[in-house]
Amino acid sequence: MFLNVFLFATFNASFIVWGSFFISALILLVIIIYHLYFEKNYSPFLSSYIVFTVLFFLVAPITQIDSFFGIKNPKFVTLFPYREDLVIYANGLISLFNIIFIIFYIQLKKALPVVRSKSINKKNKKILPLTIFTILVLSIIVFIISYDFILEEFSRPSWVKSKTSIMMLLTWKKVLFMIPFGGILLCFQYFKKGNKNKSNYINIIFFLCLLIVILFWFKNPFTEKRNALGPIYISLIFLFIPKILNTNIKMLSFLFFSMIILFPLSAIVTHSDATFLQIYSNPWILIQQMKGGGITEAFATLNYDAFANIMATIDYVNKYGFSYGYQFLGGILFFIPRSIWESKPLSTGQLVGEHLINDYGFSFSNLSNPLVSESFINFGLIGVILTAIILAYILIRMILWLENDDYLKKIMAFYLAMHLVFFLRGDFTNGYSYYIGTLFGVIIIPKMIEYLIKQLTFIKKDARG
Repeated sequence: MFLNVFLFATFNASFIVWGSFFISALILLVIIIYHLYFEKNYSPFLSSYIVFTVLFFLVAPITQIDSFFGIKNPKFVTLFPYREDLVIYANGLISLFNIIFIIFYIQLKKALPVVRSKSINKKNKKILPLTIFTILVLSIIVFIISYDFILEEFSRPSWVKSKTSIMMLLTWKKVLFMIPFGGILLCFQYFKKGNKNKSNYINIIFFLCLLIVILFWFKNPFTEKRNALGPIYISLIFLFIPKILNTNIKMLSFLFFSMIILFPLSAIVTHSDATFLQIYSNPWILIQQMKGGGITEAFATLNYDAFANIMATIDYVNKYGFSYGYQFLGGILFFIPRSIWESKPLSTGQLVGEHLINDYGFSFSNLSNPLVSESFINFGLIGVILTAIILAYILIRMILWLENDDYLKKIMAFYLAMHLVFFLRGDFTNGYSYYIGTLFGVIIIPKMIEYLIKQLTFIKKDARG
């Protein structure tokens, strides 16, 4: 509330633009009140949804537009011109999406009551140590095979494009490198549910330590971006110390202060021209820099281009029309290589990026594209409504996973909640493919190993019989 009061009290914009953001903020306030005071189930998904909307659809665009005051022909960081009509249209789409989403979220929750799943099958418990050991062996094999690739990633600056193809990068980073994560989850499941055989217990501790080391070798700040590391590390915190993040207020507070308060404020310090000693002797320097545009500079980067890209997408649709599902299809079928599907569409972020390059002189096409504008470019207002309903349904189903005794499902549901900020920011192709790839590495491969072990065990017993 304090943040909203500060934002709108200092917001220099026309009344109609100010009002469009204010309506959006009121709708979000209703969602927050429901989440904190009326939602009975633990739902980190709604916490992520709220924080994303506050950050990318309120704080960032209001700060950016406020910096345009007194500037002739202002432009966003993507060089897309500031147009009041498109700002109002974008806020209209966001408000429509939020209203439809929360209505169906609440109603579907009533229709699909969360019932705790049954305990893990006894046979699965017995073969769990062997399953974990097999995953560890597979992880070590991946470690050996990918050693040169990882060394190349260590030495490659983030701004230099990898020589590896996109599909191979996805296979390495989102599937194979996430196999140890699945093994860690199964180790934890053994400690919580497994038979406490002393020798097995010691072995599982040893396996867990090796899997953690391998995971951190694969997933660290030198080989991955923040949006990929965040869901993994936060999921591990939730796994080992759940009390830190196990209520809606804890989850919302954690995400809110880390993403909306700490990150922008830290940018003021990291981008300050003053030395540490100068700041220490005169902390008022930071306040002056804040007034002089420190916060604005933090938000005036491509990290916060989501709202501007909604307007650019509307502009693209006005010129070229809707895709009628073609953009969504390209994202859903991301695994089909372009060599086979020659007419495979560009991701929407790149498509709109190319539009900005061609029409507005921008120089970069690898942009985000929020789910709101992804829905709009595919089917217009109908697309916005349908996508909000589908998202609400998926998140309700994920609450069922979150209550599951199977830790692979449980933690991958939580992982989705942390990934949701990236998914909602877009574009759809990247957000969807990254999660599906991770899902394959963490759940599908361990389940396949478990199934093969059970089949081999059955064949062995049958042969003895």
